[in-house]
Amino acid sequence: MADQANTCKYDKLKLENQVCFPLYAASREVVKRYRPYLDPLGLTYTQYIAMMVFWEQKKCSVKELGEKLYLDSGTLTPVLKSLETKGYVRRYRSTEDERVLLVEVTEEGEKLRDRALEVPVQVGGCVRFDPEEAKTLYRLLYKLLDTLN
Repeated sequence: MADQANTCKYDKLKLENQVCFPLYAASREVVKRYRPYLDPLGLTYTQYIAMMVFWEQKKCSVKELGEKLYLDSGTLTPVLKSLETKGYVRRYRSTEDERVLLVEVTEEGEKLRDRALEVPVQVGGCVRFDPEEAKTLYRLLYKLLDTLN
């Protein structure tokens, strides 16, 4: 009887009972699927999602980028330095408030956008969800992010 009580007591510590684990493992596996398509572009996944923001917005502050990507400045700084070294973005201080670091996509960064066009299609082929399942997962993941922030 004591063994059964202990089993129940520790059930919440079983890996199979953790929602966070399949989320973590799935995230790692999906990001891994990007590698063969991003390597030819010379981008990591984090650099790629940062570039997606720049392709859409053209320019934003490091703070805004961090909020959009759920990343802190300590993570973003090396990413942005690398993208700047590659010539894809330019970093500079705001003239209105020099505490604000702005980043904007360069002409070279815009050219990279055309080369990256097929990445979502290629990776999408690795993840087999019907459109309704994909919408549900997307909605639930953003609901989770909203809850955590």
